Amino acid sequence: TITIAQLVSKIKTPTSKWVKKKGSLNFSWQDGYAIFSVSASKRPVVKKYIQNPANHHNNKPFKEELRLFFSEYGVEYDERYVWD
Repeated sequence: TITIAQLVSKIKTPTSKWVKKKGSLNFSWQDGYAIFSVSASKRPVVKKYIQNPANHHNNKPFKEELRLFFSEYGVEYDERYVWD
């Protein structure tokens, strides 16, 4: 068992190294992250979202996009604990 922060680090660190090794020297991850569980019925929606990052990341900042997710799915949150 690991924490969410440890999981994110295990994903981001090697991925960053791999992308930079492939020639994208100015690559960097956005600040922050969010993790959601989804029902099997939403898998096609999640897959489409993951396969088309330019459709959402170029149009909205991460914070705005996350706030929209929270609103759409009725997730209560406290701004003090969401952002760095």
